Amino acid sequence: MKIDRRALIAGGSVAMAGAALGPRAMAAAVGGSDPVAGRIVINALGGLGDPNSPEGGDAVLFSPRVLEEAHASGLTAVNVTLGYVSGPQDPFEFSVRSIAETDAAMRAHPDRLLKILTAADIRKAKAEGKVGVIYGFQNGAMMGNDASRVDIFANLGVKVIQLTYNPANQLGDGSMAPENRGLTPFGREVVERLNAAKVMVDLSHSGEQTCLEAARISKAPISINHTGCRSVTNLPRNKTDAELRLVAERGGFVGIYSMPFLNLSGHATAEDVVRHIDYAVNLCGEDHVGIGTDGTVTQIDDLVAYRAALAKEIAERRAAGISAAGERPDTYPFVVDLRGPDQFRKLARMLEAKGYSQTRIDKILGLNFLRYAETIWGA
Repeated sequence: MKIDRRALIAGGSVAMAGAALGPRAMAAAVGGSDPVAGRIVINALGGLGDPNSPEGGDAVLFSPRVLEEAHASGLTAVNVTLGYVSGPQDPFEFSVRSIAETDAAMRAHPDRLLKILTAADIRKAKAEGKVGVIYGFQNGAMMGNDASRVDIFANLGVKVIQLTYNPANQLGDGSMAPENRGLTPFGREVVERLNAAKVMVDLSHSGEQTCLEAARISKAPISINHTGCRSVTNLPRNKTDAELRLVAERGGFVGIYSMPFLNLSGHATAEDVVRHIDYAVNLCGEDHVGIGTDGTVTQIDDLVAYRAALAKEIAERRAAGISAAGERPDTYPFVVDLRGPDQFRKLARMLEAKGYSQTRIDKILGLNFLRYAETIWGA
């Protein structure tokens, strides 16, 4: 059984209203002008599952509620995690099956969803009022020892491949691998193949040396689609200044997540998200920072039941050796006051209150990722 935090993501109380009111009424319900209206909003790592489903968050793909709340949020496109992350399954077979199942679910909703293959597709999704779905992996283990598998997955529409999860794999060391050994020779081969296939090389979850080496050898800019800043909060899931700066200097993209790792207490707030965004902007420049929440827009209805499930989930992750420092049963894997279909609106308002220009907010909410996508995938 795959241990998957994406099945345990929450939304806010506004989400209940959104499900009942619909997207247009939802925009009015949050009060005043809609700060995401007309904007391209891209979540560089998120989800479109329902954590309230008794079968698990991703067991029923794209339920009516999930689709309604995703549209209500103003979301233009989201990088969703498919395929193998951890567990006893065969990584290659499981990943191929995951893509096939997601393709089938996408075909059932052609009026609401669009599979993203190029940057132009993101603009098309916005123009047609659909949510763009970017297929991505959060572990490169499905490559086995054959780098040509990159081409198989690229041809199936996978646009983002993260090299490692928290532990080490055959490509390199993850953020929780104590040796911090960097890329393996096979990892370097995979990076070269990803460049040739025009697939994003994502270094989220990687160890510092893995990230630095990949950024240096990659012929194309790399991304860190969901992270925080270690100089602000010293936890291994957050990236060092050296990593963030090098990725930006080489034209890449950094997405800030809404995760407990943004605060040493494990109880991160919306202010912590803004604090990490601001630090990253000052370090990397306003053209290289965006959002990768690591969450969905659908709420959890019963937080009491959720807390019990969370304790079990954390125990399973620790037993499997894939947990990260900062994960505890008393810390939610989301930011309590920045969640649900109103999360992007609230973030835009907070950035505006901080003095960010509308142009800078446009970039952070989506245009920086779009620019990066154009660099990697083509316009």
